[in-house]
Amino acid sequence: MSLATLALLLGLLALVVASFYSLPLKWGELFSDDALRSSAEFIGGFAPPELAAPFLLKIAHATLETLSMSALSTLIAVVFGVVLAVPASGRAGALLRAITRLLLNVLRSIPELVWASILLIAAGLGPFAGTLALAAHTSGVLGRLFADALENQPPAPEATLRINGADAMSAFCYAALPQALPQMLSYTLYRWENNIRAAAILGVVGAGGLGQMLKYHLSLFQMQQAASVIIAMLLMVALVDAASFGLRRQLMR
Repeated sequence: MSLATLALLLGLLALVVASFYSLPLKWGELFSDDALRSSAEFIGGFAPPELAAPFLLKIAHATLETLSMSALSTLIAVVFGVVLAVPASGRAGALLRAITRLLLNVLRSIPELVWASILLIAAGLGPFAGTLALAAHTSGVLGRLFADALENQPPAPEATLRINGADAMSAFCYAALPQALPQMLSYTLYRWENNIRAAAILGVVGAGGLGQMLKYHLSLFQMQQAASVIIAMLLMVALVDAASFGLRRQLMR
């Protein structure tokens, strides 16, 4: 183990120790009898979940809205991610690479909830603002991942095409892009999973979907209805996770 690696590990250990020391972690209060009793009473209020057919129909509509938000935002992010990834991978010069990577850093550094809060002012309440918020953040994430995937590709196939008379765009489309495509598709599917979770949360600020239903019923202390929404969220995320995991395994074979 090199001296630099040892210093890094010791620094991380010191950070963890300092974090435990500086934060007011009240473990005794967390596991006290009053805390456990109050938590049990609160969780007991969620049972039994609301199963009336009209309410389940509303949940189904909100679930489709959440899925639509995540799918559309991921598609928009893929388009912008690819467009930004090309200059960010250094194919348009060092200056454009630095500028584009700075833009990608800004896009992904702002959380989805902050993007949604900003865009709600311009787009109003509803799924449109949530879709734009997810697309903005995900464009920064996918753009950076796509740029790294393109930048890490072996240059020989692309250079061979250029030597044989192909222009830069043709060499990119027929050499670099096919090599990076499976990895880029895997990144896209993974981000789609994340966007489904994020879309469910964005409803808390009024961006539609299951999150908006959850906020509404929790604010009225309608715990049984909230339990049904939470169960729908869990089932949706579990099904999409399983489908995405299977697709990623097929792509990486």
